[in-house]
Amino acid sequence: MNTTTFQETNAVAVTTGGAAAVAASQQLLPIPLSKLRPSSRNVRKSGATSIPELASSIARVGLLQNLTVVAAPDGEHYEVVAGRRRLAALKLLVKRRKLAKDHEVHCLLVLDDAARTVSLTENVQREAMSPIEELFAWKDLVAEGRPVEDIAADFGVTPLVVQRRLKLANVSPRLLADFGTQAVTLEQLMALAITDDHAAQEAAFYDSPQWQRSPEALRDHLTCDEIDASRGAVARFVGVEAYEQAGGGVRRDLFADEQSGIFLTDGALLDALARDRLAPTVEQVRAEGWAWVDAAPRVASSDLYQFQRARSARREPCKAEAKRIAKLEDQQAKLQARLDDENADMTDEQAQALQEEMDELGNELDAIEQRLVEYSPAVVALAGAVVSLDPMGGVVVHRGLLREEQAKVLREQARQEEGGAGSNPVDSDGPAKPGISEKLAKRLSAHRTAALQAEVARHPQVALVALVHRLAMRVIVDSYGSGGSPVDISATPQDGLGLHAPDVAQSLAAIGMTKVRQAWADRLPDNSETLFAELLTLPQQELLSLLAVCVASTVSVLASREEEVPAAALARAVNLDMHDWWTPTAAGYFEHVSKAKALEAVQAFAPDQVKRLGKLKKADIASEAERLAVGTGWLPVMFGGQDAAVAAEAATRVVPESEVRAEAVGRGSIEAVAKEGEHATA
Repeated sequence: MNTTTFQETNAVAVTTGGAAAVAASQQLLPIPLSKLRPSSRNVRKSGATSIPELASSIARVGLLQNLTVVAAPDGEHYEVVAGRRRLAALKLLVKRRKLAKDHEVHCLLVLDDAARTVSLTENVQREAMSPIEELFAWKDLVAEGRPVEDIAADFGVTPLVVQRRLKLANVSPRLLADFGTQAVTLEQLMALAITDDHAAQEAAFYDSPQWQRSPEALRDHLTCDEIDASRGAVARFVGVEAYEQAGGGVRRDLFADEQSGIFLTDGALLDALARDRLAPTVEQVRAEGWAWVDAAPRVASSDLYQFQRARSARREPCKAEAKRIAKLEDQQAKLQARLDDENADMTDEQAQALQEEMDELGNELDAIEQRLVEYSPAVVALAGAVVSLDPMGGVVVHRGLLREEQAKVLREQARQEEGGAGSNPVDSDGPAKPGISEKLAKRLSAHRTAALQAEVARHPQVALVALVHRLAMRVIVDSYGSGGSPVDISATPQDGLGLHAPDVAQSLAAIGMTKVRQAWADRLPDNSETLFAELLTLPQQELLSLLAVCVASTVSVLASREEEVPAAALARAVNLDMHDWWTPTAAGYFEHVSKAKALEAVQAFAPDQVKRLGKLKKADIASEAERLAVGTGWLPVMFGGQDAAVAAEAATRVVPESEVRAEAVGRGSIEAVAKEGEHATA
């Protein structure tokens, strides 16, 4: 603003000499920059920011607004009471040798008594441009033919800043008007600017309910048919540069950082490029002798469960392999110890380097482990493989896949070779996945056991079916094996889950089962004969409730591998949903998996945080992953892949009549198991 009219700062002069005295008391003088210094009476104590940008602007277009000064007590210098940022920018230009030390600056000299009033007036009696006016001013500069680079230089900003202003100025006029009234936030406007289509912008905002107008939701709405290069596994594998070189369309969010905000518009081209890049791997796998090999960049778990999986065997490593495995595991342990040492003075960069070294060791171990897995020649001649990508964009090969007709041929061959009593050469557990340790698998399956016990306890009909199924397999079918039944007919309560999961006792399922069993214990007599007589008097429904609790207590579905999902039919019959019984925590999951596995999980529920977490130490990743997982509904594969596992199991064997009936049992909503105890004692 122009500082040449400050009537109120010269009140004394006005009263003694009138307007002429006021004019005489204010002089616009050229003063050498070396004689100017900041004044302690400048009311602005903060806000001295963006000095380099202001200096660049002054160098380009000059000082457009004079400084306001008073004479210093030494009689040689002048103190700047209004214009501290401008003075700092001018001094910076001197330091950069773009101005001489004695460069003359136009300054308004005011009376010493008016110094603070003048400073306050300049800062108070000003009105900033509205955001809309600023946006259109940038747009008008470009409309006049000014290059973006020149405009950026004039204002001491980068061309990207100018492009962002122009992008906002091109948003729908209706949205800009609402932005001016604060009905639309700047963050929402930035999200909507991902497209130049005004109709699409307005539809995304005005057709969405208020609670779906977050910047993230608006951006997702406008890019729902496109591929986020920072999240998509195929995009990561191909790379944006290769995709663009092939002519692929790209939409860039100018308001995102360099690692995000890039959306690919041609999914077909992206898949074609991925297949081309996977071709060498396909040929390598085909050379192994498989009957067929397909390249499929995008493969969901449900896609793989359409196949049956041939059984494989893990051979013992040779001496050289065993020695290498031991060395790699020893190196991993040492690196992990360094990462876990809280007293170690380690920078984030050093921790990241150690973690990358850990990942490299893990990759080599995985490669060795893959070589130890072998299939029989008969399997290789019939089965196939799918070359695909994991969620992080890494190449993964699914071997030993069988279509239904191939599985039948393989079974028939096995029966003929072993006189009809051979073992099933087809694995009914579904496709194997790289994953978690045996210790964690048992820990998670202990929680699943507790949850399944709680559900069976509140489904008497299913409990009866499970019991009859177990008896029928032994008495009617005359099978000495378990027949796949999870029920231990010797009635041994499975109370040792805490050995595998120390926190299971605090779970809702375990607490509920403890309460309902205690309720029956308080009600029923200890003496065997008295108990029998008491049971004879119970109504059938109460007897079935007691049966359900007893059967449930014998259920055990402990597993040693991530891909194992025992008793899938029983779980489906009671509509087991682990969301009701288990929550992902650092102590319960993330601390027990590798960094890569933890980041793979984060990719599923908070993909925008993967890059940030990747720079943290393992303990910090676990803590952050727990926080980010809250409310997302994420579950580990062992809990979340249940329906698919059931489908795979059903596809590879004949389901007994009793299980069919069990699976047909109606499903009710999950209720607190403790309520059963109240009903039992009613």
